[in-house]
Amino acid sequence: MTFFRFLTYEKPYIYLYLTTFLISAAVFFTYSNGNWAWGTFFYAFALSFVVLLGFLFYRYQQNVQVIRQLSGEQYESLTLEGEFAKTYIEELKKQHIREMNIIQERQYEHYDFIVSWFHEIKTPIAVLRLLQQTEMDINSLREEITKIENYVDQALYYAKLDSFNQDYDIQNCDVIRITKEIIKAHSKTFFSKKIRIDIQTNSFEVQSDPKWLQFIINQLMTNSLKYTEPGGEIIISAVNTSNEKQLRIRDNGIGISQKDLPRIFNRGFTGETGRNHAKSTGMGLYLAQQLCNKLGHYIRCTSEVGTFTQFSVHFPLDSDHYLRIQKTHDE
Repeated sequence: MTFFRFLTYEKPYIYLYLTTFLISAAVFFTYSNGNWAWGTFFYAFALSFVVLLGFLFYRYQQNVQVIRQLSGEQYESLTLEGEFAKTYIEELKKQHIREMNIIQERQYEHYDFIVSWFHEIKTPIAVLRLLQQTEMDINSLREEITKIENYVDQALYYAKLDSFNQDYDIQNCDVIRITKEIIKAHSKTFFSKKIRIDIQTNSFEVQSDPKWLQFIINQLMTNSLKYTEPGGEIIISAVNTSNEKQLRIRDNGIGISQKDLPRIFNRGFTGETGRNHAKSTGMGLYLAQQLCNKLGHYIRCTSEVGTFTQFSVHFPLDSDHYLRIQKTHDE
């Protein structure tokens, strides 16, 4: 920091000095009765100027010292403005640390998911290699390909979570039609496990993004198929109340323990069911709930071990704020 640059920030003091000096000179001239003592005037001016230079040099040393201390945690501000700036900078630092912690946590989450994803996708690939070396069972082949497709979809939608607002289109969707398409895609699994499907309504319209909604329902259906024993049953129903709409997917599978139930939507959580009956990344239900939250929906699960598991997707009525925003934007 040069002294001349410092002077540009000290202009108020210089202006104050000049104004005070000129006022004093005017008063002296007015009451001197014409006997103007030039020597006395310039002597006073010189003394005042020396005092001003001393003050400015002192202020300059203070500013240089504060600038040198800026890298440290403790320093005293020279002005009230500086004190507010110091407080604001400290708050910015805290906010920056919080944001960095969030980013770091997301990086850890992404890393954990990628590692888990690679481990899980290895299993169906290994099975395919084994089938290639033996007599290939077409049903087993389809099942493993479906698993790979599901893992790939999970990775794709997980990557899109942060950019969701750039890739959604809220519209009227027939959720039963979407569910039937998913059931058709899993038809081989239904047949091979001899699982009955009971769809109790023909049509049910909700407001959502059809692409994201299809992924959500597919995760719930995949979960039900995975944990329903051969010969079991999955029931699809819809409920329309005065406050909301609900799609319900109920199976009579192995169920979920009460201690695991509150955590099944946590990222990476598998619980006793996932550990004991099938390998799982613990990402399907997490992604389904996260996407539901972004769409203005939410999922609730009720279950009883050895009896049933029911997932309920809750939709708002036809006054969805996302659709209103989109219509306003289009107009």
